[in-house]
Amino acid sequence: MSTITSRMKYNPRNLSADIPAGITTALVTIPDGLASAILAGVNPVHGLYALMFGTPIAALTLSSQFMYVANTGALAVAVGDALGEYQGTVQLTVALVTLTVMVGLFQLLLGVLKLGWITRYVSNAVLVGFMTGIAALIILGQIPNLTGFESQFSNKLMASIDTFLHPRSWDWPTVLVSVVTFALIYLLGRTRLAKFNMIFALLGATVLVGLLNMNSVDLIADIAEIPEGFPLPKLPQPNLILSLIAPALAIGLVGLIQGAGVSKSVPNADGNYPDVSRDFIGQGLANTASGIFQGLPIGGTMSETAVNISSGAKTRLANLFSGLLIILLVLLVGDLIELVAMPAVSVLLVVAGYGSIKFPEIEDVRDTGAGPRYVMVFTFLATLFLQIQYAVLMGVILSILIYLYRSSTDIRLVELIPEEDGAILEREAPTNLRDNDVTILRIYGSLHFSGAAMLEETLPPAQDSNRAVVILQLRGLDNIGSTFIRVVERYAQLLLANGGKLYLTGVHPHVFKQLELTETTDTILEEDIYLEEEMLGSSTRKAIYSAQTWLADSEPEVER
Repeated sequence: MSTITSRMKYNPRNLSADIPAGITTALVTIPDGLASAILAGVNPVHGLYALMFGTPIAALTLSSQFMYVANTGALAVAVGDALGEYQGTVQLTVALVTLTVMVGLFQLLLGVLKLGWITRYVSNAVLVGFMTGIAALIILGQIPNLTGFESQFSNKLMASIDTFLHPRSWDWPTVLVSVVTFALIYLLGRTRLAKFNMIFALLGATVLVGLLNMNSVDLIADIAEIPEGFPLPKLPQPNLILSLIAPALAIGLVGLIQGAGVSKSVPNADGNYPDVSRDFIGQGLANTASGIFQGLPIGGTMSETAVNISSGAKTRLANLFSGLLIILLVLLVGDLIELVAMPAVSVLLVVAGYGSIKFPEIEDVRDTGAGPRYVMVFTFLATLFLQIQYAVLMGVILSILIYLYRSSTDIRLVELIPEEDGAILEREAPTNLRDNDVTILRIYGSLHFSGAAMLEETLPPAQDSNRAVVILQLRGLDNIGSTFIRVVERYAQLLLANGGKLYLTGVHPHVFKQLELTETTDTILEEDIYLEEEMLGSSTRKAIYSAQTWLADSEPEVER
């Protein structure tokens, strides 16, 4: 409720900045809406419906004040993949409605459950590979519209190769329109009209087709009829839910990951970064509304967000004004959309697809190491050759496996050596424990089950020691698993068997409770467990004094 109230407190002085920003972003976004719907294999108007209803709702409900929620190439490709079996059937529109509403409800559920943290578990290597694969699919998928040649191959890569092997079969007026559109985008992009180069290129190419009477060039009217007025609301079809649930989950996750990437790079006006879970809710509500009014799934897009900010947007209402302007334009000039040349739309998609390839990020992943490099290439190929939902699923599973592997191997054990002046030296842990002496060890890394098992292999062997005392510093751990508990119990028992002892220091109260409940205190006495204190190193110093006193006062229990 406080969020809605805060949005109602609007300073009218911001209108002079927000309205122009909204107009600019709307004019930039409309071509993307048309192109995305064509990419998804549905009537172009469905891309505009998403902007008419989803974008304004997102503007009012997101935590992010400036993130622009609109059509994206990745979501469009995924939708086209999901609706493939419905193409050419009377169920296509209702299948789109069902899919988009399911995407919205899934995102809304994750937001309500405050699961924004799940985006952390998709590694950057997986995300870069996936988005690069999507960009390649977008570009390859436009080759037929750019050349007027329809290959018999279903695979986009093979179809592209086949197209370039048959230049004599190309429709040259179509090629001319494609070249002119590319040229207009390039030339206008170097003028003051750079922000509008897409829409002017679209209009210029369309006018060229009409003036030269290029009958062989496809128009939007040749593939779809644009209805007039507002779309009527439609409800999801229950009998389609089962067949669409897997792609809906995949599309929903892709949209959320994309949106999280945008919101994390664009702080709000107060300098704070948005709440990812609340952004989930906003995108979920936007997609639910978009679906009911026959729109495509939409998500956070970096390009339109950048345009919005660079155009001077001061508040979230710039995005609201953008959506309202799109509604006005569709109602007033919707019938003119049918005259737009298809090759020009395809050029927009190629330019957008190429622009979404982040070459510096690819180079960063490549230079990080062989592991991330292989993961990126694997995800790229999976996206290129598999259905999107399976590519996403494999990417998520791969991310989890990478996380588990790194958690289990990224364990580092060091020895702490107190100096007389109070300083503490840190060096690699010894391979063997010193007899009749105290060794202080600190652990770096995750100590969940796989990491705890790795720790057991890393600890200096206790079975070869004599009256060795080990102080294990646990500061920073507020929760431990049963695997770690078993590891410290076994290590303590080995030390005891050889006349030694194990101390635990910097222990969080919750961890101490876990040790009590699991009866670990039967092996490691409570007096040898020191709770964490405000002063760093205080509990460890107490343990050192206790250990040295114990060594001095006790008789050896194991003769070597």
